Amino acid sequence: MSKKRPTKLYRVLRWMLFTAYPHTRAEGTENLPDEPVIIVGNHAQMHGPIVCEFYSPMQRYTWCAAQMMHLREVPAYAYQDFWSQKPRYSRPFYKLLSYIIAPLASCIFQNANTIGVYHDARVVTTFKHTVTHLQAGDSVVIFPEHDVAYNHILSDFQNRFIDVAKLYYKKTGKEICFVPLYVAPSLKAMYYGKPIRFCADTPLPEERERIRRYLMEEITAIACALPRHKVVPYRNIGRRKYPYNKDEVNHHETSGR
Repeated sequence: MSKKRPTKLYRVLRWMLFTAYPHTRAEGTENLPDEPVIIVGNHAQMHGPIVCEFYSPMQRYTWCAAQMMHLREVPAYAYQDFWSQKPRYSRPFYKLLSYIIAPLASCIFQNANTIGVYHDARVVTTFKHTVTHLQAGDSVVIFPEHDVAYNHILSDFQNRFIDVAKLYYKKTGKEICFVPLYVAPSLKAMYYGKPIRFCADTPLPEERERIRRYLMEEITAIACALPRHKVVPYRNIGRRKYPYNKDEVNHHETSGR
């Protein structure tokens, strides 16, 4: 699949964001198989897509909400997904902001290495484009959280993205790996965990649950093993409400104090 040349505006915007955003280390890259994979991570609001765009150690395409690629659809989606949980007094400002960012957002998401994700009949297009990129040797990054509580690190994962592995197997005869990723903005790092390989012989509903559960548990384990830090949650809540990866008592115990 050929990729069109990014527009000049996009290149300027990307440079500005890259310059302003803190450098992020990629840890655990030894866990990445030498083949195309599906990276599955915590969204960390906008941090997940940003660090994967700038600091992924492999050529990759990222799933993004298709609404963010279409100018007229950006305001409603951006407000609902990013800012609808803000304090009531500030919501008129964010509604206005959702319209202001629309031209810039659509420019960025149309020109970046993205695959538009649809939640209607057009999802077939999402899956076909994903498999095409995997067959071309690119990896794919997916952030499958949705607004359902799971634990203090993650919101619950949707599971239908795992169906990509079934389609990829039908096209290639290969069982693809899913690699967990924990994005920790406060540590200025992203951490790759050990992969899990899709098993084509297992019934798909069972495989969805097996892989989904493994990815959530592995990302949680990675986060909890790190030094004490604030976790950027999926929900766009105030920073003062961000949880820590471990409580202060456990932190003191593990640090020997």
